[in-house]
Amino acid sequence: MEYPMGYYYPLQQCPAGTVPYIIRPGDTFFSLARRFNTTVAAIMAANPGVDPNRLQIGQTICIPQPFLPPCPGGNYYTIRPGDTLFSLARRFNVSVDDILEANPGIDPNSLRVGQIICIPAPPVDTCPAGTFPYVVRAGDTFFSLARRFGTTVAAIMAANPGVDPNRLQIGQTICIPGTAPPSGCPAGTFPYVVRAGDTFFSLARRFGTTVAAIMAANPGVDPNRLQIGQTICIPGTAPPSGCPAGTMPYIIRAGDTFFSLARRFGTTVDAIMAANPGVDPNRLQIGQRICIPV
Repeated sequence: MEYPMGYYYPLQQCPAGTVPYIIRPGDTFFSLARRFNTTVAAIMAANPGVDPNRLQIGQTICIPQPFLPPCPGGNYYTIRPGDTLFSLARRFNVSVDDILEANPGIDPNSLRVGQIICIPAPPVDTCPAGTFPYVVRAGDTFFSLARRFGTTVAAIMAANPGVDPNRLQIGQTICIPGTAPPSGCPAGTFPYVVRAGDTFFSLARRFGTTVAAIMAANPGVDPNRLQIGQTICIPGTAPPSGCPAGTMPYIIRAGDTFFSLARRFGTTVDAIMAANPGVDPNRLQIGQRICIPV
């Protein structure tokens, strides 16, 4: 059975904190413990009644999951034969860079069948008129957000069709009715919401500033403990969109094509080309800014 944006497992009742796994030729509790960064004792505890000396090919057992990488806002996925980061990026409407950021240390050239990785949620690039984007933080609920921003739960739900208010994920972007509150950043800086993989060093390179300048603009912020969804201040001015009316700016990511972008944003290749005269669709560069019709 295939579960959208998540696990791909046969039906199996496994206790909380574990995931199902189908035994393959050569598997032992010892080899599985090494593969999944757990212990033989932990696997045995999760599978009372299973004889580790009589494992059967096709048998389903439960694997403890302390090995899983953090996956705020996304879902876990088990690698299948033939999977590549590029094919997964296309399937789940994210970029290869996004998957790499969500899985630090992963070797894209050595994916293993049965390996569990984090698939980040697709980015939310636009919010409808009269709303502003907000990145969910620990403890947030539609009720608490409605009180904080002076709106109602019903209005937030209407602005976020398809979002389950009972399953908000830290790092998930939703739309809040109203006008975005002041950033609280000092003059000469602009607000930035931290994403997976961000560091002061990478942000300094991206925005043409220095780590020292970012630290000075964010007293009290520990650069070694950045939180996804945290808002910090970046020295300089926010990059202008430079896009004509009826379009929005977009930064090219690994694997992007005009065709994939047209499908993602509900437009056409011709419309994207018309909004980007002089841009060669066959020579897109990662980090290049283009305009997407909306």
